[in-house]
Amino acid sequence: MATYTVTNKYLIDNFAVLQLLTPSEIAVGSSIVVASVDATFNGSYVVRALPQYLFIGVDTQGDLLYDYQVPIADQVLYAKTADDVQRVAASGTVAYSPNCTWITIAELITYLGISLANPSDDYTLATQARNAANDFCYRRRQESGYIDSLTTSPGHDVTLATLMYAAALWRSRGSIEATYATFDGMGSAPQQSLTPIVKQLLGIPRPAVA
Repeated sequence: MATYTVTNKYLIDNFAVLQLLTPSEIAVGSSIVVASVDATFNGSYVVRALPQYLFIGVDTQGDLLYDYQVPIADQVLYAKTADDVQRVAASGTVAYSPNCTWITIAELITYLGISLANPSDDYTLATQARNAANDFCYRRRQESGYIDSLTTSPGHDVTLATLMYAAALWRSRGSIEATYATFDGMGSAPQQSLTPIVKQLLGIPRPAVA
């Protein structure tokens, strides 16, 4: 979980905006928890926009409007039905806890083609590999400019890439550096978790989308 400090707040046309002290990894569509700002702003919300300019309201079509002469970095905007609040200094926090669930432990075990007792050390490690692959693949796509759901995979290609990456993590247990663990005197073949085919299926890397 990442927690960011709030420096300013304002609310216009039933949309609240908080400015953060530092840049964040929060994405549009993410769930955040606002705390210790005040009763109006506090709560759990879904981020609707990440404005880089002063928000000035909505037009008759419901589109968000900005004053492009007033740049303000590191803002998060979310829907909030309440009276308008002029932009003022504020304190408090915004917590962001992304929990990606694109693949399940059952899907990973099926992909590996093995049987794992639950509980067991191998099952625990498979769970860790599943969690790590979900978070890693979500974060890499986010870094490339994609806006994805945390609960639903963007497509079969991304699901397969996440499974492939999780399987590589599980199979590399106990290994050192870039090889699979082995007791074979002939040595071990190199392994790469983030292979070109995984990158291709994930659609990364690509130029960030503005």
